Amino acid sequence: MTTRGTGAAAAALALVLAAAGCTTAAGPVGGAPTVSSAPPTAAAPVDGHGWNRQRLKAAAGRHTGVTRTAKPTVLNGLVGAVFTRTADGDHFCTASVVDSAGLNLVVTAAHCVWDPGLGRRADLVFVPGYRDGETPSGVWPLLAVTVDDGWNDHADPDLDVAFAIVQAQNGRQVQQVLGANRLGVNRGYRLPVKVTGYPSSSGVPITCSNTTARQSPTQLRIDCPDYTGGTSGSPWVTDFDPATRTGTVVGVIGGYQEGGESPDTSYSSYFGDRVQALYDRATG
Repeated sequence: MTTRGTGAAAAALALVLAAAGCTTAAGPVGGAPTVSSAPPTAAAPVDGHGWNRQRLKAAAGRHTGVTRTAKPTVLNGLVGAVFTRTADGDHFCTASVVDSAGLNLVVTAAHCVWDPGLGRRADLVFVPGYRDGETPSGVWPLLAVTVDDGWNDHADPDLDVAFAIVQAQNGRQVQQVLGANRLGVNRGYRLPVKVTGYPSSSGVPITCSNTTARQSPTQLRIDCPDYTGGTSGSPWVTDFDPATRTGTVVGVIGGYQEGGESPDTSYSSYFGDRVQALYDRATG
């Protein structure tokens, strides 16, 4: 299962060509529409990828965060790997607990849990705090998934967000066991965030802190290395509260290029009014 864009080499080649003043008609790899998620254009000449001299200069000056293994903290413990059926196989996405009245909600990328036109992917489980085969906080089956009609109908990358209700375990809901991050909407484009997720190739989560940037009016971007396949759905958390050891989720890896063709730059659908409406549907 592909959970991030797979055209990193093509994107790198396009950047070289653009720097040389060449053009190419190639677009982002994958079939998802990217009309409103494509990099914003400017008055200056651009190539087929929307790059111009100003954007190249800005990209060269970006600050890249430092990625490291995530420690088993309360905040990181809200994040888990997504598996099919049990935690014995391969994990392919990431999700995290988000505050809800039912105390039973997680947030992830829509492309992790829902096939456009076909519906929900079956038999998925959320394993918070997973480390090298250990499941210290249990295995929580996904009972119900809510996505926007724009995702279900045509894989709109601006709505690559999903909320899922997980099944109670031993009479307790997931938020009662772990706590939860709050949901943040309409928070703007430049925010200091921490991104924590599970690469498919690793048995432990990674984390990176950096400041987000505006990719387009409907997409956020962050520059953190080594966020490979499996990190789709990783929460972007700001406003850490030392008292509760939790924060506010303002994005998840997904959106443009299903999260990014390069492991060093990740994207998120902007959490605005439609994400709030989606949350309201999931919790209503």
